[in-house]
Formats: sequence, C-alpha cells, structure tokens
Amino acid sequence: MAGISCYSPLLLSSRSILGSSLLVVKGKPLRRAFLIKAQVEFVNAEEAKKLVALEGYAVLDVRDKTQFERAHIKNCYHVPLFVENTDNDLGTIVKRQLHNNFAGLFFGLPFTKPNPAFVQSVKSQFSPESKLLLVCQEGLRSAAAAQRLEGAGYDNIACLTSGLQTIEPGTFDSVGLKELQDAGKAGLVTIQGKISTVLGAVLICALLFVTFFPDQAEQLLQMAPSS
Repeated sequence: MAGISCYSPLLLSSRSILGSSLLVVKGKPLRRAFLIKAQVEFVNAEEAKKLVALEGYAVLDVRDKTQFERAHIKNCYHVPLFVENTDNDLGTIVKRQLHNNFAGLFFGLPFTKPNPAFVQSVKSQFSPESKLLLVCQEGLRSAAAAQRLEGAGYDNIACLTSGLQTIEPGTFDSVGLKELQDAGKAGLVTIQGKISTVLGAVLICALLFVTFFPDQAEQLLQMAPSS
C-alpha cells in the first residue's frame, strides 16, 4: 500500500501570502492552491508620495464631486464612493431638506447616497492587478472603498491615513481653488473665524473708547432709546 506524503512550500510577499500543497495518493500527485487575502496598506503622506513616484501606484480619489472640484491631486482618477442623492420620493425629500438646513448650510456637505456603480466604474479603468492609492478627505471613505475593492479581487491597495486633511501643502501637485487639506471646508463654518475676528475687534474698540473717552461714551449711552 502506497504511503501518503505532503509537501508544502510557502511563498511570502509583503502584500499577499500564496501557498501550494502537493498531496500524493497512490503515486498520483494532486496539487491544490490556496490564497490568503492581502491586507490593505495604510500609509502617511510621505509614504504615499513614494508609492506613486517609485512604485507606480495610481491615485484614486473617492470623495464626492464637490470636494473633488475644490481641490484634487494632479493626474488622479476620480470615482466617488457616494454620489448626490436626487431621488424624489417623500422620505428622501424630507431627509434632503433637513440635511440642507443643517449639515449642508453649516458645513457645505452635499446630500449623498452610496454609489451603486462604484466597483464597476473602478473595474472599467483598472484591472485587479493594478496598484491603487485610495484617498479621501478624512480617511473613512477610502477605507470603506478599499474594503469593497478588496472584496472584488483587488490586492494591491493602499490608503492615505487620515485623508487629505492632514497633508502638508506642497506634498502633492494639486488642481483647484483650494489647498488639498482645505477641500472639506465649506458652508458657514468657513466664515466663522472671520466673524469672530470682526466682533473681537469691535469689542476691543468699544472698550478702548469707554476707557479713554468716558464722558463721550456716557453721552452716547444717554442718547440710546430706552425701552
């Protein structure tokens, strides 16, 4: 009776682990292969720059259209993970109105929904063997996008940790009216600092006026209409 033996060479790399086993039964080899999925690599801005310049990674921006248009990395690709929600059913209309009155007004955030064609759009531009550096504004959407692409068979994926909001000016060549780290800032919060500065200046001037011209200040107060 022939014996059974097993030979298991293991090939290792920084991105994936591929093993193969050779099972011999009655003198006939049966080869089986198994694949342990690669883990997404999270990198800082300097590491991301090296991946693009030295290792041929393509930059894939997964932010929404509004942030992308404010500023994006030069020569990057854009496939949004979320797209504008223009549905007109009653529930969506109510949610959109509430959103526009708060998050939209104060932070300039568009009302969006998950992009159902995200993976397919990426597949139309990149093969599963492509090296992709995913970026968003704060790092959350790129991590979610990486998970979806990993499930679709993409193994060479890196994500910019904490997103574009943390990079230093000049790290990447960019296109747009804003700096990359400021592309997420919009709405009333962008003028809050200016309003505070103006109000502070007015209060300081009023305090100085009362301090150095008390008589005139008292006359002005007496001229004010009483309730």
